[in-house]
Amino acid sequence: MRNVNTKSTAPKKALGKAILPRPKKILSIDIGGTKVKFLASGETEPRKIISGPDMSPAKLVEEVAKLTKDWKFTAVSVGYPGLVGSSGPLAEPGNLGSGWVGFDFGTAFGCPVRIVNDAAMQALGSYDGGRMLFLGLGTGVGSVLIVDHAVIPLELGELLAKKGRTLSTYLGRAGLEKAGKKRWRRRVLSMVAALQRAFLVDYVVLGGGNSKHACEPLPPGVRLGHNLTAFRGGFRLWGIEDVPTLHGSAHNANRLSHSAGDWRLL
Repeated sequence: MRNVNTKSTAPKKALGKAILPRPKKILSIDIGGTKVKFLASGETEPRKIISGPDMSPAKLVEEVAKLTKDWKFTAVSVGYPGLVGSSGPLAEPGNLGSGWVGFDFGTAFGCPVRIVNDAAMQALGSYDGGRMLFLGLGTGVGSVLIVDHAVIPLELGELLAKKGRTLSTYLGRAGLEKAGKKRWRRRVLSMVAALQRAFLVDYVVLGGGNSKHACEPLPPGVRLGHNLTAFRGGFRLWGIEDVPTLHGSAHNANRLSHSAGDWRLL
């Protein structure tokens, strides 16, 4: 995709560890079930492409490349709608095309790439300090806890909510369509109150495509996320030393030195 000077992107060695330079220009990509949005640091207007069952990783890279020819960046952050490991996606997304697991993102983009779950990237961009619980209300329910700059991905959507249904079914898109907006909103606020107490958080941020149906006013300690928080999270991702970086091979993952910052991904 891009011509990158290998001297500037290859990790340097110091005291037996791979030390990665912090990129100055980052392309942040938020992958959704109906559209993919992306923004480069220093730019002001996000761009987007249509997503869906035909969206493969190769098509993603191709389409993003076409629309970012006038943008300069030396690293890429990707918010992926599924489980992510040290070498990228661990499972194929249910609402996109196939081929994500094992795809060589570093080579495809031609620069270092960091991939995290999309809820984690949105949570990272929403964080204002203290103890925060992020709930992503979309097809299912994404969840992330951040405590004093430690990012802890959760799977609260797997919890049983009512009549044997999981929280993802109860509060996800299917639950919204079945219950209607008014009833669904009551469910969300009731569950949020319980989770606030359970995790002892200072505040809860509601994000994801369906969060807009939660509506204002919200209870104290609860707020809606902003559309741009995912991009901010992608930019912040390069300040976390525990996130693997893919360099032209899905199995060549390096991390920043632990002296690089005070963020942690657990």
